[in-house]
Amino acid sequence: WGQFWNASSEMEAKAEAKKTKFLKPGKIVILLHGRYAGRKAVIAKNSDESTQGRKYGHAVVIGIDRAPLKVTKSMGPKKIAKRSRVKTFIKAVNHNHIMPTRYSIDVDLKHIVTNDTLTNPTARREARSKTKKLLQEKYATLLQNGKPKWFFQKLRF
Repeated sequence: WGQFWNASSEMEAKAEAKKTKFLKPGKIVILLHGRYAGRKAVIAKNSDESTQGRKYGHAVVIGIDRAPLKVTKSMGPKKIAKRSRVKTFIKAVNHNHIMPTRYSIDVDLKHIVTNDTLTNPTARREARSKTKKLLQEKYATLLQNGKPKWFFQKLRF
């Protein structure tokens, strides 16, 4: 039995080495626990190893707290601008509390979220306003192009 036991542990080690990293920056995830459960978010930074404050694998996500509302052709530009607003949040989330989707978004978020962002309230506020502006611009371009905007729609369940 010793031969089989060693063989299985070797296979497990090879499988561990082959695992691909799928929680990459830009990947869209759905939060499963907490205040923002059911909300869509984008991974800004990922940390598979534990850090000083968090002794578990986690990801810093930027999500949509309030999605933009429906826009029709008959609406004026002022009303479209008001209904296209997005409310965002920034949060560090345990990997167990997020569900990855097959979608990803090409937004550069690395320069917005730093190590100081989560601890310093003023830096967090600034980062949130920058992400809000960035996501609203992204939504506006998608709206003009008529492309699918799944990320910007409220999740119905």
